[in-house]
Parts: sequence; structure tokens; C-alpha cells
Amino acid sequence: MAALAYRLWELKAEAGDPSFAEMSTRMGAAASKSSLAAAARGQVLPTWETTWEFVRVLAVDRLRQDAEEARREWRAHWERAASAAARSETTEGRTGHDETRAGPAEARTGHDETRAGPAEARAGHIETEVRMAEHPERRTRPPLARRPAMIAAVATAAAATGAALFSWLAPLSGKDEPTAPNTPARAASPYDDSAFERDVTHPDGTMVKTGAEFTKIWRIRNTGTIPWRGRYLTRLNDTPCRAPKRVEIHPVQPGEPVDIAVRVRASDSPGRCKIYWKMTDEAGTQLLSAKKPIFLDVVVG
Repeated sequence: MAALAYRLWELKAEAGDPSFAEMSTRMGAAASKSSLAAAARGQVLPTWETTWEFVRVLAVDRLRQDAEEARREWRAHWERAASAAARSETTEGRTGHDETRAGPAEARTGHDETRAGPAEARAGHIETEVRMAEHPERRTRPPLARRPAMIAAVATAAAATGAALFSWLAPLSGKDEPTAPNTPARAASPYDDSAFERDVTHPDGTMVKTGAEFTKIWRIRNTGTIPWRGRYLTRLNDTPCRAPKRVEIHPVQPGEPVDIAVRVRASDSPGRCKIYWKMTDEAGTQLLSAKKPIFLDVVVG
């Protein structure tokens, strides 16, 4: 899906980068601007009808490409994306089915306790027993019958020993089980993310001379929790301006910014030069699929 979205963005840029609202109204696409925007984001697979309307108003109506040839080319792109999405859904569904058959330990424990206990005890103790199964370290605590005495003792001792001890034992008088002291909090799942900060050199629309060599620099920040190592900025398209296929990104720790520089040679004839780039690993696999590519956009003259 990400590859299809990149091609749609590239086509949109080649056609003059019209807004999605303009594509849906003045240019006559038979799809809403939100549907067109969603197709270019690459988070969900657009329908073939939406994809074709995106392509038709840009490739056929604006760029004057042959309609049948464009339809065949983009249908092939869409079918590859649909096949990849279907394989992904099949893998996820198989994993979920295996987990469902295995059954969580909590559910099995609750079912066994319900059958074993008398009717009047089940209502009051099933939840407690399930929690005991989840947290075996709590089995050593005093039974429910002793709770009133313990609460009274804790209340008496609190004045001398301080509020900290009382705040731990006091929940025994409620229906919820107490939390074990000094239990470490569960660490948040690691995630990968980035934020574009600015064009350090050659902002969009900069004029450069024909045949000139220059260095484009972007600044981006690692806003996730995963260090960046062994990553590259990889070119997605070809233009008359020449640039390396990829450049290395130096190691970046979470929270840190990094400047990424690319050496570019302008075309020998006047025109617009727009090159898209995406972060990849060493094998060329694209990363941060939900993020739009960054790009170089200069005017050669």
C-alpha cells in the first residue's frame, strides 16, 4: 500500500500538485477529497474506483497520457498492493485464531472456579480467585476473613509508622485487591517515529543555475523511542537533476535531531526539479510507512 501511495504522490507532484479539493471539484474526479487524500496517505488500500479517479484526472486529463495505457499500468500497481494487503490480513488472522484457540489462562481459571464453588460463594469469590491466578505473589496475604482486624491494626499503627504503610494496606477494606509494593511499572512498547523540522538549505522553489552542483540539507528529529542505526535516505524517483540513489543517516538517539545532506547536480536545461526521498534500512526496506516522503524542489534556469 505504501508503494502505491508513493506513486500517487509522485503523479500528483508531476501534475502540478493540485489540492485534493481541486481534484474532486474543478478537475472532476468522481471521488470525495477525503477519499483521494486517504489513497495518497497509504494507511488503507483505496478502492480501484477511487484509485482510477485519482489517476484519471491527473495522468489522463492533465498530463494527456493515453487512457487505456494508464488504466492498465495503474491497475497492475493497484492489484499488487491489494495482494500484499490480503497476505498481511491472512497472516494476522491466522495469528489471532491460534491465540483464540489457546484461550487466556484467566478465562480458564474463572470457568473452573465457577463450576467448583457453591452458588452463594461464586458471586463473591470468582473475581478474587482469577486475580490470584494472575498474581500468584498475592496468595500469601491474609484471607478475607481477617481483613477487618488487619484494617483496625493498620489504622492504630498508622499514626506511629506513617501514612505510607497505611496507604498500602488500607485498600484491603474495599473490593479491589491491593497492589504489591514496589511493583515496577510496565514499560511502554518501543515505537519508531520522526518529525521534519526544516530545510536547512535550498527551500522549495529555490532558483539554481543549469549544470550547477549544490548540497541540499534537511533537518529531521527522532521522535520515537528506537535509536536510528544503519539507516539511509533513499531516492524514490528519477529526474533530469542527478543525485545519489541513497545517502547514509548517521546514528541518532531518540529525541535528537540530525541534518541529512545530499549532493545534487542541476539539469543542463531549464525546468523544475523535484526529487522524493524516503528513510530505509540497509536492505532498502522502507521505514515509517505512515510518513510522507521528504523532497527537494528547485527551479533550474
